[in-house]
Amino acid sequence: MTLQADRDQTDRDQADRDPPAAPARPGRGRARRRLLWPALAVAGLAGLVAAVALGPVTVPPADTVRVLVGADPSDPRWEVVIGTVRLPRALTAMLAGAALGVAGLMMQTLFRNPLADPYILGVSSGASLGVAVFVAATSAAAFGGSFGSGLVGLGRIGAVGAAAAGAGAVLALVLVLSRWARSSVTLLIVGVMIGSVTTAVVSLVLVWTDPRVAQQFIVWGLGSFDATNHDDLAVLVPVVVAGLLVALLLIKPLNAMLLGEGYARSMGVNVRRVRMLIMVSAAVLAGAVTAFCGPIGFIGIAIPHLARSLLGTSNHRVLVPATLVVGALTALACSIASHPMGTETVIPLNVVTSLVGAPVVIGVLLRGRRTTAGAV
Repeated sequence: MTLQADRDQTDRDQADRDPPAAPARPGRGRARRRLLWPALAVAGLAGLVAAVALGPVTVPPADTVRVLVGADPSDPRWEVVIGTVRLPRALTAMLAGAALGVAGLMMQTLFRNPLADPYILGVSSGASLGVAVFVAATSAAAFGGSFGSGLVGLGRIGAVGAAAAGAGAVLALVLVLSRWARSSVTLLIVGVMIGSVTTAVVSLVLVWTDPRVAQQFIVWGLGSFDATNHDDLAVLVPVVVAGLLVALLLIKPLNAMLLGEGYARSMGVNVRRVRMLIMVSAAVLAGAVTAFCGPIGFIGIAIPHLARSLLGTSNHRVLVPATLVVGALTALACSIASHPMGTETVIPLNVVTSLVGAPVVIGVLLRGRRTTAGAV
């Protein structure tokens, strides 16, 4: 009881030192949201049209709209370009941005750390380990091993499955160890340590891998929305939707945890159960995106702060849906930027997300308590 009382007192002291951001004036906040949601809807529609119309070959806007509404375009090629390549890529970007943004928001609230991201529990490192093992087995197939040859035949399915298995294994380990974690801070350190060990194992695996095959792992690590198809979306969509629904159901506990676990307990929140649900939901969202797209940096850190700045509030009732939409739009914009018009050049996705996300994170650090108060 003494340890628990000390932790609760620590939470209260921290809350006194770092109070939550002052809510915006009700009239101003409602007016801002009335303008914001229509603007986001228009931006989303414009972004989707731009994503499927722009690229190495520009599709006429009229034909783009025709394909999107199910009508026949003037040139049958446009239907193939949009339906087979660009529309799946755009939908994948929107799903990934929404998933990583919401997962990052939950992690920042759980750990009360403005720099927490969806991969803080080692999920990305676990997915990387799975893909590294898959790549190593692919390299071993050069020696004629039947097992390795079978993995080579699996191709992309094998890589996605290996990434999902690695992320799931690390998540299971974190969940087991979380039973002995007395606080979210302890759990945060455990996750970071597991991620570090897993990254070290990845490096060891790649040391004994054929360099030509290991290059596939490096390319995967750059992140991409380009490789998904309709079959992939049939798996990715329900997984992401399920994770987002859990996040929406956790809005009230997330608001209670803004002032720390001690305050949340005083409000009747089962902190251990909520912590577990947040971890599982965030890990599923981040793991699914990583399996299909590779590790995508900065979106999970930056998007929650962008949403807070736009809305001027830390209320998750508004913040979770806004983070979902802003994340989808930002990832869609990054996808468009990674495919410059009129050229076959493809800019690595993580290069674009770093250019977008790093200034946001720097701004958070420089602005200090006013920006981060809702997450600490």
